[in-house]
Amino acid sequence: MDIIFEDIDLEELITTGKNKKYKKYQKNSAFLSSLADVYGILCAAPNANSLYNISHLHYEQLKYDYSGLCSMHIKNGYVERLIVRETDEGLTLVMIELNTTHYGNKK
Repeated sequence: MDIIFEDIDLEELITTGKNKKYKKYQKNSAFLSSLADVYGILCAAPNANSLYNISHLHYEQLKYDYSGLCSMHIKNGYVERLIVRETDEGLTLVMIELNTTHYGNKK
């Protein structure tokens, strides 16, 4: 599956492990390792539908403000998720979102 980056900062973070916009993530080696693993899974996947079968990703279509986008967990136990857009050619990586009110983290 083809992977396109909408956010060049996200591409830099995934490929080099460093980026000013995502500065707080570059210090977390476990997170970067998980992000690289997820990127590897995306590259190896034959299509977006196959991602639903990988349970630890929690791949899902989003609603409301994010209608038309999908999300997946980067690392279990973390509240960051990778937001993507499905296209005919593959996936477009949009951003990493930190949402502390999602996935049962409501406070």
